[in-house]
Amino acid sequence: MSKTDKKTPIEREPAHMRKKPPFKLDVKIMGRIFGYMKPFKAQLILVAICIVVSSIASVAASLFIKTLIDDYIMPLIGVENPDFSGLLSAIIGMIALFLVGIVCTLGYNRLMANVSQGVLKNIRDEMFGHMQTLPIKYFDTHTHGDVMSYYTNDTDALRQMISQTLPQVLASLVTIVSVFASMLSISIWLTLIVVAFLGVMFFTTGKIASRSGTYFMRQQKSLGDINGYIEEMINGQRVVKVFCHEDKAKAGFDEKNISLSEDNCLANAYANVLMPVNNCMGYVLYVIIAVVGGILTINGAANIACFSVGVLTLGAVASFLQLSRSFIGPIGQVSQQLNSVAMAMAGAERIFTLLDEKSETDDGYVTLVNAKYENGQLTETPERTHLWAWKHPHTADGSVTYTELKGDIVLDDVDFGYTPDKTVLHNIDVYAQPGQKVAFVGATGAGKTTITNLINRFYDIADGKIRYDGININKIKKDDLRRSLGVVLQDVNLFTGTVMDNLRYGKPDATDEECIAAAKLANADGFIRMLPEGYNTVLSGDGSGLSQGQRQLISIARAAVADPPVMILDEATSSIDTHTEAIVQRGMDALMEGRTVFVIAHRLSTVKNSDVIMVLDHGRIIERGSHEKLISEKGQYYKLYTGAFELE
Repeated sequence: MSKTDKKTPIEREPAHMRKKPPFKLDVKIMGRIFGYMKPFKAQLILVAICIVVSSIASVAASLFIKTLIDDYIMPLIGVENPDFSGLLSAIIGMIALFLVGIVCTLGYNRLMANVSQGVLKNIRDEMFGHMQTLPIKYFDTHTHGDVMSYYTNDTDALRQMISQTLPQVLASLVTIVSVFASMLSISIWLTLIVVAFLGVMFFTTGKIASRSGTYFMRQQKSLGDINGYIEEMINGQRVVKVFCHEDKAKAGFDEKNISLSEDNCLANAYANVLMPVNNCMGYVLYVIIAVVGGILTINGAANIACFSVGVLTLGAVASFLQLSRSFIGPIGQVSQQLNSVAMAMAGAERIFTLLDEKSETDDGYVTLVNAKYENGQLTETPERTHLWAWKHPHTADGSVTYTELKGDIVLDDVDFGYTPDKTVLHNIDVYAQPGQKVAFVGATGAGKTTITNLINRFYDIADGKIRYDGININKIKKDDLRRSLGVVLQDVNLFTGTVMDNLRYGKPDATDEECIAAAKLANADGFIRMLPEGYNTVLSGDGSGLSQGQRQLISIARAAVADPPVMILDEATSSIDTHTEAIVQRGMDALMEGRTVFVIAHRLSTVKNSDVIMVLDHGRIIERGSHEKLISEKGQYYKLYTGAFELE
């Protein structure tokens, strides 16, 4: 590689980033951040008081140097028997001032730690609560690692700003104002020199900080991207190794890591130069004031201050030099904290983007209740009777009617697409009568799972109608609709907790006996009892200590505990060996008895006894009927069953 090819990260900066406008403080985002601090108003007032006292104590100590030199030290020079009592009292007074400042500094730092953690707790609570209301589509289009980054990197950037930056900025501003007033009280001429020099500092600092802020915002996004990639690779590590994809995975990681590294490098390249630049300019100002002040003092030039006119003394120059350091220092700190503000703004923008995501809408008003018949009338009851009813409130007269849940589900000429420009289901007609077992078969991507997602209202249809016991499912509250549907998925999700906790997931009030009975029904009782603590064995890492088949059996038992009126089995036995499947199938048949059941299966032996089998191809139902009927027609199903054509 030639010398001209070797470029620093700044030189490698993409063209589109060179043209990107500099970082600017977003007032709306800052307003929202401060909105979360309102519950801590009392603590913040106390913090402000401590900051003001601490800053004033620091400035007063610097200002006291003039009095100390001019009134206590200079009079003692050349005296034969000096009396140091006055000087000692002055020194004790300075020590007291410093102690007050230290106590107040410790106090506001401790209080801000409590405030920042309280604010972050509330933000995390709101994020997690809002996340539960988001539609499935959101999680289908965002990586899990990127979502996790909201709770870690982005909230940590906010923590740093709230706990450190805000109090430091406030302390610096108070110090700047009080120091400026003190400088005016000593010498207006020297103060004008400081003011002129500030213009140069602000111009330089503003240019550097705006560039740094732009790259800090990019850094937060790159951090979310790389977290998403790492999470994906960890979850798929077995697949990576099976297909010897390590080098490709590493190459993909390197690409994202280089992007993060360059963004980080660019951000810190500008950020790290701020403090040295400010310090150097502060030293230059210090020298200028010392030279000018010394010349004025030696020549006995007239000095104009806010409240007096006289000669500039040595004590005044010494005090002013100390004040100039106290003045430049906070300005440097404020400019340095702009980096923290930029990171916090980037994190807050991502967090508020999540919080502003539209929640899943639910206009339903029909609810699911336990019911029983009294004198031939269907009535609501608090206890579980294994009889359910749809409760219809009527706003006109305030009356309520009940419709027995029978499991009659109809899809009438349904069209659907995940995006408006691409329809994946076309003219779907399904008539599932109460107690029927309806099976969907077809190649991967034919639309089988999509149909069940529409019944659950994970997505809303583009055209057509879906009715549940004659009720348009749009009128049924989503929680109640989903409570009536038991789902066993091909991809099993177990949660950290005991086996018993996982079995109770769909019915928290289930007794141990009900859970054990459900496990026996699904043929899971045997292996569960062989676990170290039986039903009290703690599962972690999505049940990583269990085989795929065992995890699936627990999932089936979990659905059995919930005991829903309608079941959806999406490849529910795909991870179970043939022998176990035959045993489980008998238990599943008992579980499915009297219920409407939708079955998705590649293994056609599991759907032979279905009342209706529907064959899908590219989002269309091309055949329907019983096993015997479809075999006699010798169509697509016949080819699949006889092996003339295999599912992909």
